[in-house]
Amino acid sequence: MKLYNTLSRQIEEFKPLEPPLVKLYACGITAYDYTHLGHIRKYVMDDVLVRVLRHAGYEVKFVRNVTDVGHLTSDSDTGEDKMEKGAKKYGSTVWDVAQKFEDYFHYSMDLMNAVRPNVTSKASEHVPGQLEMVKKLEEKGYTYIIEGDGVYFDTSKLKDYGKLAQLDIKGLQEGARVEKVNGKRQLTDFALWKFERPGENRKMVWESPWHPRSFPGWHIECSAISMEHLGEQLDIHTGGIDHIPVHHTNEIAQSETVTGKKPFVRFWIHHNFLFIEGKKMSKSLGNFYTIDDLLKKAYDPMAFRLLLLGAHYRSEMNFTWENLEGAQVSWEKLIDKIQQFLVQKDNDPEPTETQLALEENYKNRFFSQVENDLHLPEALAVMWKMVGDDQLTASQHYHLLLSFDEILGLGLAKIEPAEELDVSDKVQSLLDERKIARMAQDWQKADLLRGQLEHLGYKVEDKEDGQQLKKLK
Repeated sequence: MKLYNTLSRQIEEFKPLEPPLVKLYACGITAYDYTHLGHIRKYVMDDVLVRVLRHAGYEVKFVRNVTDVGHLTSDSDTGEDKMEKGAKKYGSTVWDVAQKFEDYFHYSMDLMNAVRPNVTSKASEHVPGQLEMVKKLEEKGYTYIIEGDGVYFDTSKLKDYGKLAQLDIKGLQEGARVEKVNGKRQLTDFALWKFERPGENRKMVWESPWHPRSFPGWHIECSAISMEHLGEQLDIHTGGIDHIPVHHTNEIAQSETVTGKKPFVRFWIHHNFLFIEGKKMSKSLGNFYTIDDLLKKAYDPMAFRLLLLGAHYRSEMNFTWENLEGAQVSWEKLIDKIQQFLVQKDNDPEPTETQLALEENYKNRFFSQVENDLHLPEALAVMWKMVGDDQLTASQHYHLLLSFDEILGLGLAKIEPAEELDVSDKVQSLLDERKIARMAQDWQKADLLRGQLEHLGYKVEDKEDGQQLKKLK
């Protein structure tokens, strides 16, 4: 098993600290708005990673947080709290907004057939643990207070601060990485605990030794939650590439300081961005899409999952409606193939030694790709080649697909044989008439007849062996 480690900038052989246990933590959503397609890409790739590890024989303890407090609109400890912003936008309480959008996230990922974590933890339910961690940092002499603002971590006391992002601390220009907070000793210092300002009237506040109405900073929650559930050292920590220079860099600083320089995470896994029609997703641009937007256009969530599997997690990916349409066609093709295999497999002869060797070869090729830093596009190429290989029996095809699907997560075992359609004389007549039109290459009439069939509730597809009729949902 090999994975790219952001910390070393190299692909390394993966070995957990306490085999076969793998302690894996994933940065979760900030629950102030709808989960969008970019979020989904990251969490589908996390899902694939967990599936690959479990298939390789590891026992994965998978923990993911839900940020429902402390995340300001700027990563640099300035701006409005995202939860308060969401509450204003949707005219609700911060607590109701947090629950609504956590539920929507789970709804989205269930539709994407993602395995849920062993532990899902809300930041607001772990405030005591976060507070204790800040107190320990204070006792060790790594904090200072900015009056009226909060408790800050003094990064000048760490020789290796910024090692994950490979930051040139001396070369940082003020404002280039972070906004200026009055009272900060260094640009890279960050808030551990924040104080309510006069007139804010925040809804999420707790009493602390430093202020009667205060709340945790964003970075501290991931350290406190992961350590509570997984211990002081993690095998894998995942997140988006945008977390590297600030959030994850600060997690390392505070965690390793608390534990006495124990390496906090052995493998950092970072996912690249999903762009929409070549642009960053934004509501102002009208390209902010959710899973419901796909459903409204009658796209299957598994077609979107198939599309996501076609790009490596460390590569930028561009979503277009055209490439989703292509993925939908591929998904329907895969369903058709599986339905054919289901019908044929019960009449298969026993496979020959040559066929068994070929089956084993396909397995080895597929799993060697996914265990090599999750090379999913190459693994999918192996799958499609296998699907079209007529040297294998239908039973071999089917069972190989189910084996591959332990990683791909497309829910292929749920696909059932195509149901026999008992159609009316009128539908059969239109179908026969369309067949004649196609033989005469009268495409206009064939399309007209297709429309009439759709109006009657049937979808007709043109296959190599003729027309295939399906009942519209």
